[in-house]
Amino acid sequence: MPDTSPTDPVAKAFEAQRGRLRAVAYRMLGSHADAEDAVQEAWLRLSRQDTATIHNLAGWLTTVVGRISLDVLRSRQAHPAASYDDRLPELVVTVDDGPAPEDDVALADSVGLALLVVLDSLGPSERLAFVLHDLFAVPFDEISQILGKSTAATKMLASRARRKVHTAQRPISGGREQRAVVQAFLTAARHGDFEGLLRVLDPEVRLTVETPDGVAVVLGATQVAARARLSAGTAPRGRAALVNGEPGIVSWHEDGTPLSVMAFTVVEGRIARIAVVIDSARLASMDLPGPV
Repeated sequence: MPDTSPTDPVAKAFEAQRGRLRAVAYRMLGSHADAEDAVQEAWLRLSRQDTATIHNLAGWLTTVVGRISLDVLRSRQAHPAASYDDRLPELVVTVDDGPAPEDDVALADSVGLALLVVLDSLGPSERLAFVLHDLFAVPFDEISQILGKSTAATKMLASRARRKVHTAQRPISGGREQRAVVQAFLTAARHGDFEGLLRVLDPEVRLTVETPDGVAVVLGATQVAARARLSAGTAPRGRAALVNGEPGIVSWHEDGTPLSVMAFTVVEGRIARIAVVIDSARLASMDLPGPV
């Protein structure tokens, strides 16, 4: 077993890199569990390596995590039955204490649902090139070694991925505006206000609901508004939360067990995506704040 004691200099050096490596793997894989597995595998490989031959530990570890993540993405692509395409990204839920002065900056730096959804649409090589270069400033010549491609080809992959990301991602609204739009949606839903719902929904809004039986998707403002109006009077009155850095709400049954988690992506003043989890098994596995 590798020595992970605080006195082991290799372990100490690795721990200093762990947070960044986890961030790289999560943006690559969209799953905290898979990201942790990738980081742990990187540690195991490091423990078997002659560290005297490693001149840049941070770069070496980034390369290893990149290769592990690329293998996972290619495996998902090769085995559609195990595909992640239909499931929601993992959701990190924290209490929303209201906007702070630095709120919009923190939002811009967060890995929101919108970015994860766009990254999931990229091919494995595109995703690696974009994530490592554009999000973590890894040089193209290092990325090209991971991909087994020329530097020029790697630059083209990153450029293609960048265009897809920029095309799919319109400007995300600021934190205060997001909260106001979400509150307007919830109020309209509770009152069955169809026109009010349409005013705050993007015409191409996408509603994704994760249930015990699978994932259901509803597209378009009219369809989403109609579904929300049907729930008039029963819309959750839970606790405001941040879900992957975006405004949401957590609600509970009367016995205190989780009922649902909702997350909203607000783009240019309208709700572009709504993600809802009502699968009790998934809710039970999440680290949720308690009822107010």
